[in-house]
Amino acid sequence: MTENLPDGARRVAATLSELGHPHEVVLLPVTGRTAADAASALGVELGQIAKSIVFRRKSDDAAVLVVTSGDLRVDEKLVSALVGKVGRADADFVKAATGFSIGGVSPVGHTTPPVILIDRELFRFDQIWAAAGHPYAVFPLSPAELEELTGAPVADIS
Repeated sequence: MTENLPDGARRVAATLSELGHPHEVVLLPVTGRTAADAASALGVELGQIAKSIVFRRKSDDAAVLVVTSGDLRVDEKLVSALVGKVGRADADFVKAATGFSIGGVSPVGHTTPPVILIDRELFRFDQIWAAAGHPYAVFPLSPAELEELTGAPVADIS
């Protein structure tokens, strides 16, 4: 089935398969570019959307990917306290650093591994949905599976 997926989503599907993740990438009938769009298309709570926010660490230009609930805002000061001073990342930086366009940044399958942080607030839910490398592509998982797949620390960042 992965041959029908866009390139970024195919890369995520392959990564998920390699990591033994039991769920497949799902293509939405409408864009999931925003957390609200994805939640509406999936019929789930806004907080169940694991939105990916990419920052640019100022000391070394590393991409810092924060995965948080769709109903929350990331506190940039809390992120900076954990990984060093960060600033906003523009669309060109996000694409170059992760291999994904904004609206489709997955927590796995990056062309260059970013620094990743997972917001503790995702653990309010049994199941969450993450972007799968394309604005129309998502995949289901639990917050614990997200932690396992990424190896990222869980922190209070919203």
